Amino acid sequence: MKLTIKSLTAEILDDFLFYFDNIGFKDNPEWDGCYCYFHHCPGGIKEFEKQTKEENRSASIELIKSGKLNGFLAYSNDKPVGWCKADLKENFVNLPSKDDEILPENIKIAAVACFLISPTQRRQGIARKLLQYVCSSFSNDGYTTVEGYPRKGKLSDAHSYNGPISLYQSDGFTIYKELENFYVMRKNL
Repeated sequence: MKLTIKSLTAEILDDFLFYFDNIGFKDNPEWDGCYCYFHHCPGGIKEFEKQTKEENRSASIELIKSGKLNGFLAYSNDKPVGWCKADLKENFVNLPSKDDEILPENIKIAAVACFLISPTQRRQGIARKLLQYVCSSFSNDGYTTVEGYPRKGKLSDAHSYNGPISLYQSDGFTIYKELENFYVMRKNL
């Protein structure tokens, strides 16, 4: 499968919305109101759960237009088939690990928060290609480290939206820290 990967910008906002409106959650309609807003919602999961689908969609549109919600869309035959939420770690409000450690000024960490692959396109290497692209893109932009947060335990494809630990390991990530329900994986660029 030939993929094209694009950084999320206001120019491809319609593709992002089409993907979240029609493709990404076909097998999980209870999550279809996410629009990747969870990671930006002040107040965490409690406030996010109070939000309506329309509120999340509108909030994400505004964040995308202002350049504060970033990520990457994968396309096959000019149609979106995958999404990876990745950005400068400090731009996230909600992550499994918000370090309290003080980092040197020359350390710039990107975070990979989730993958959303079309249900009909899963297990075809799209997440792997997205992760490789993300790491290359962040390296080119002067980041020193990329961090990911795979959940612990055996999960369905849909519930493994953080990416499985094997995905990160296959791209050179190692376990940096272990939390109750997550691993914090890091790759130095």
